Amino acid sequence: MAEVDIQNPPLGETTCGSLLHQLQKIWDEVGESDEERDKMLLQIDQECLDVYKRKVDQAAKSRSHLLQALADAKHELSTLLASLGEKTFDGIPEKTSGTIKEQLAAIAPTLELLWKQKDERIKEFSDVQTQIQKICGEIAGNNDCTTKQVVDVSDLSLKKLDEFHDQLQELQKEKSDRLHKVLELVSTVHDLCAVLGIDFYSTVTEVHPSLNDATGVQSKSISNDTLARLAKTVVALKEDKKQRLQKLQELATQLTDLWNLMDTSEEEQGFFDHVTCNISASVDEVNVPGALALDLIEQAEMEVERLDRLKSSRMKEIAFKRQGELEEIFARAHVEIDTQAAREKILALIDSGNVEPSELLADMDNQIVKAKEEALSRKDILDKVEKWMSACEEESWLEDYNRDDNRYNASRGAHLNLKRAEKARILVNKIPALVDTLVAKTRAWEEDHELTFVYDGVPLLAMLDEYAMLRQEREEEKRRLKDQKKIIEQPSTEHETAFGSRSSPARPLSNTKKVVGPRANGTPNRRLSLNQNGSRSGKRDSMKSVSPSNFAKEDAASRVSGTEPAPSTP
Repeated sequence: MAEVDIQNPPLGETTCGSLLHQLQKIWDEVGESDEERDKMLLQIDQECLDVYKRKVDQAAKSRSHLLQALADAKHELSTLLASLGEKTFDGIPEKTSGTIKEQLAAIAPTLELLWKQKDERIKEFSDVQTQIQKICGEIAGNNDCTTKQVVDVSDLSLKKLDEFHDQLQELQKEKSDRLHKVLELVSTVHDLCAVLGIDFYSTVTEVHPSLNDATGVQSKSISNDTLARLAKTVVALKEDKKQRLQKLQELATQLTDLWNLMDTSEEEQGFFDHVTCNISASVDEVNVPGALALDLIEQAEMEVERLDRLKSSRMKEIAFKRQGELEEIFARAHVEIDTQAAREKILALIDSGNVEPSELLADMDNQIVKAKEEALSRKDILDKVEKWMSACEEESWLEDYNRDDNRYNASRGAHLNLKRAEKARILVNKIPALVDTLVAKTRAWEEDHELTFVYDGVPLLAMLDEYAMLRQEREEEKRRLKDQKKIIEQPSTEHETAFGSRSSPARPLSNTKKVVGPRANGTPNRRLSLNQNGSRSGKRDSMKSVSPSNFAKEDAASRVSGTEPAPSTP
């Protein structure tokens, strides 16, 4: 080290030596004694020693502070690593030798990185915990929860953060499920309100204001209370829907019954198609908006009341119409009923008010059904009766035709009558078989139904039996006339042989030919009359003589009365 000249220091530089030299010069000029000089120098040495001591103390304190800072830094480092859950860290210095400041300088960047990472981790924890708190608040129904989250800095590990993230995911899934359930219930409420004709917005906002369509989906309440109230609203609306549908179906049934009762036109019924279309629908099948609105039900109720008032005034007309239908069925089936008594009974029932109109008409409908069934069971026999009557009419015509002496003349229409006669002969020959078949079927019907088959008030078997007897009498009459004709013609033949001349044949004793048949003059509804014992009390009005002479009429009348006709004069 270069020696410093204390007596001549460098220009502008003040040192302890230069100051001491100046002090000695001053002492020399003043004339200070050596004793004073030593005393002052000793004082200066003591002051210098104090200064050095203070500096040493300050240095020791500074070193102590640095050591504490180093210890704190190391502790902070371990605490941060433990808090962040890091067992190792790339920024930790491997060497721990060197001065204190060098060690602090080496560890400071690592601490800086860890502090920054800690701040970021705290922010992540705060964010995820805030989201958890928000969702929990939404589930609890406390959407205004703004409490600042306190992060536990003692555990900022990724494991703990993952746990919070897992919890958040579960809550987010639960929120999504709840939101889906809320939207589903709101949609159900909307559909039910549409069917019932109820204001959807007022209904759903009563549950929670956030359920209005104006709010966003994510803003809708998903709390337990909202879900419970929504579910309760849906149950109430479904019950209301069920009751309204039941009421509407009852009204529709009443309308249908009244329409059927009063024979209402399809055009008039069409005005209430929106009511009757759901008469047999289930609750889930009714989805048309306004189908169960109160005004629609009230409209149906008013129509039922109107028809009820109108029903009493039209009951007689409707009942008589049903009675007319019943009489027509019996008339076609040739069953006699007392129509006057039946109509008087209907009037009495309606006027008395002791029977419901629907019950009366239902009873008449049952009578009509039974009448149709009876008519159907009689149809086969009635068809054969008609064939029998037609055959008897053809037989009557054929008798008239055979008595016509001019039938072979070339008159207009003669060939048509000839063809008809040929067909009539074939048909007449089938009469016996037809009668036998008719008798067999009639007896089978009576055995099956345990009733007497009556045709226009007369037992059919009695008519057939009487027909058979009259036909037999007719055959006997024909044979008698034939024999009588032979007796008359024999003397005439002998006289012609004796005198050589032949006169015109004598007229037979009688040309009377009784036609045996159930109809006369083509009238189909004339019938035989029998007494209570079933004996023949008279011949059917329809049975006539083909001869225009009075003898035939008298002969028929005498046979009906059981007497013989007066003998005729040839």
